[in-house]
Amino acid sequence: MIDAYEQDEPTPQGDLAMQITALPRETNGFGDIYGGWLVSQMDLAGTAAASKIAGGRVATVAIDRMAFLVPVAVGAQLTFYTQAQEIGRSSVKMLVEVWSDDPLSSEWRKVTEALFVFVAIDGSGRTRPLPPRR
Repeated sequence: MIDAYEQDEPTPQGDLAMQITALPRETNGFGDIYGGWLVSQMDLAGTAAASKIAGGRVATVAIDRMAFLVPVAVGAQLTFYTQAQEIGRSSVKMLVEVWSDDPLSSEWRKVTEALFVFVAIDGSGRTRPLPPRR
């Protein structure tokens, strides 16, 4: 993984997974988006990508390397990118990046990234192997 924090002009890594507009109900008293809400949206984007690799249900088991780079204002268009970093016997380590397009400033910037670890589970909630890769 390229450390995008150190790039002069970072660009999104991975595939477009989701876009959403930050609404007032997700903000604190200062008008910035709650970090916990943003993490939950990242989990949704990562789950969608990991479940495709897993061929079904996955569960989030860990989040690593989380860092918020800039605050997100209400009204910002958030774009989520995902990229598989490691695929194991039953787990997928997924990079999830969030980028913001601020409608007031037209500034495109990276908001955060994190590594999410997902494990494939069966209908009983037990770990199962990933299907063979094609």
